[in-house]
Amino acid sequence: MGEMTRSTARANLLGLTRAGLEAFVVEMGEKPFRARQLFKWMYKRAVGDIDAMTDLGKDFRRRLAEIAEIRTPDIHLSQVSADGTRKWLLKLESGQAIEMVFIPEPGRGTLCISSQVGCQMDCGFCSTAQQGFNRNLDTAEIVGQVWLANRELGYSPDGDRVITNVVFMGMGEPLANYRNVVPAAEIMMDDLGLDLSRRRVTVSTSGLVPQMLRIADETNVALAVSLHAPNDELRSEIVPINRKHPIKELLDACWHYVEKQNARSVTFEYVMLDGVNDLPAHARELATLLRGRPAKVNLIPFNPFPGTRYRRSSEEAIVRFRDLLLKGGVIATIRRTRGDDIDAACGQLVGRVNDRTTIRLGQKLVPLTVVQA
Repeated sequence: MGEMTRSTARANLLGLTRAGLEAFVVEMGEKPFRARQLFKWMYKRAVGDIDAMTDLGKDFRRRLAEIAEIRTPDIHLSQVSADGTRKWLLKLESGQAIEMVFIPEPGRGTLCISSQVGCQMDCGFCSTAQQGFNRNLDTAEIVGQVWLANRELGYSPDGDRVITNVVFMGMGEPLANYRNVVPAAEIMMDDLGLDLSRRRVTVSTSGLVPQMLRIADETNVALAVSLHAPNDELRSEIVPINRKHPIKELLDACWHYVEKQNARSVTFEYVMLDGVNDLPAHARELATLLRGRPAKVNLIPFNPFPGTRYRRSSEEAIVRFRDLLLKGGVIATIRRTRGDDIDAACGQLVGRVNDRTTIRLGQKLVPLTVVQA
């Protein structure tokens, strides 16, 4: 990779927040302001070669390059959809792979990134979950996706921002990797880092309530919740974590988040499954659940994958569902499917996972491995 020399012995600077980088350079005997300079080089100027950071002294650059580097995953495969969506298969040092997707739209560009190799949640409508779970990504592997995408998309310090939004909606359950996701989000929102506003960095969760309560106190990202059903019986079937954290507990955590963060609303994602959760009765039940609350619903047409037992709801059923929510006093939109011709649409990301799970969450609710700070 040229400037990205591989070395497991050297620290990856992409894994350090600004405070972490300050501590790193102080330990080297340098002043804390060197961290600000490094941050600007890494994120504002997108420079990955330490020796090219010319306002740093030669001796400091030499010593820094001996113990640290800027290292991203390797691009194994790049695909472009007919609608302009781009998908990358990224090879990790472990030999496994994750996927990230860039969705261009007029006035905005959204990067969908992964937080884990695989996923433990075992949601039946998601192809990532069918691959099982191997490990959490570290902070550098998460931030490295955004850094790499900026480079691939032609980022220029003097040009318009290419990536305007980052969503943790790729492979994995972000809040099960809390220890690495939160500092990664902090780097993205740092004004010397990727400099994204809080409303432009979204963490999506299937409903890990303890981590939802914690993130409300510790960071200020936007929150999206994978709801997918209006009652516990149905949600427990298609989103197994509901058996541990049922809907009332989940919604209480959502409203706590809104209050603590002074947020406008929580986005509830709802995948439309033919004959499963798309009936008028489901829409009316969902409207009753969310009416009068700071909530908006994003209806997602199901994207099929090999071996799935689910089918996408008809367009008529999806529109009817939306209209019933609107009539019931709930803001609702329909997500336009993007990148499905290259399997880059919601629920289709698979990567390459060496599954380490011995039992699936949907078969039996087992304790989750949640990495805390």
